Amino acid sequence: MSDLLVKLYKLPDARETLDELRAEGIEIKRAIAPEKHLVLNWVGENFSAGWESECGVAFARLPCSCFVAVKDTKVVGFACYDAAALGFFGPIGVDESARKSGVGKGLLIRTLEAMREAGYGYAIVGWAGPIDFFKKTVDAAVIPDSEPGVYRNIIKG
Repeated sequence: MSDLLVKLYKLPDARETLDELRAEGIEIKRAIAPEKHLVLNWVGENFSAGWESECGVAFARLPCSCFVAVKDTKVVGFACYDAAALGFFGPIGVDESARKSGVGKGLLIRTLEAMREAGYGYAIVGWAGPIDFFKKTVDAAVIPDSEPGVYRNIIKG
């Protein structure tokens, strides 16, 4: 897995995607402190303890750097930035039941917009898994020789 670079000044417009999701009863919003335990539990149960840890870092930032996709008051997806390192997007995860519905696209673009609003010109998608998704959605480019990047000496246990 490689790191990817995203030009935040060339993001696609998220409005159409977010409107389509709202029509399906899905809202993408910045998470808030009272939701922390629910979001972290969901991330840990559906993805990994490592992603749960990164999400916890996002909740420690003000404003919170975690966005969630919510349907019927339940989390169906999440995305973070400035968690593993400053300027990094990720992790991002979508419930299996909500995949292929635009939730991932909405989370990705909305979270990257927040990074742009915070003053970043570029975002790094760290250790990207679905590279084609990022390329197609936000024209991300692979950063050569970036594996494993900031995760080089990660503790494994």
